[in-house]
Amino acid sequence: MRTLIEHITQQYLEIQHGKLWIGSTFASKLNQVDHNTVFTRPIEGLHSIAELISHLTLWRKETILKIQTGKGSKTDDCEENWLPNDKLELIGWQHIKSEYDKTLTDLINLLKSKDDEFLNETYYDTDFKGNYPYSFIINGMLHHDLYHLGQLGIIIKYLNT
Repeated sequence: MRTLIEHITQQYLEIQHGKLWIGSTFASKLNQVDHNTVFTRPIEGLHSIAELISHLTLWRKETILKIQTGKGSKTDDCEENWLPNDKLELIGWQHIKSEYDKTLTDLINLLKSKDDEFLNETYYDTDFKGNYPYSFIINGMLHHDLYHLGQLGIIIKYLNT
């Protein structure tokens, strides 16, 4: 059976570029910015858009790795978790955004190859130092995306004032 997996993959797609009840998606927010503003921190204490998208990409890659191998390699303390703007500017916004989009496609394709029983299988989580069902990381990434979608909205609001 694939009812839950299909529901989850649909949620990932909706958050990115669907029609959400909350009214905003990553696509609608990112369409409001250009490569000149994505590396700007609007106020002290807020990340730039590039930092945020890079952070989301890292954890999506980590989720893919956990699904593929049963364990991860990163923790919250790793350097790549929040790369600074000076390093991200060298990478360039086009590449950062392209990697972000690619990881969504890769994650969706990987999940589509699974059935609902997979969600009960376990993996080792390097951050939480224990075995967890895959539903924990897969749903957690949805929550993570939604949390940062709100943060992205705040960052853009500050950049536009």
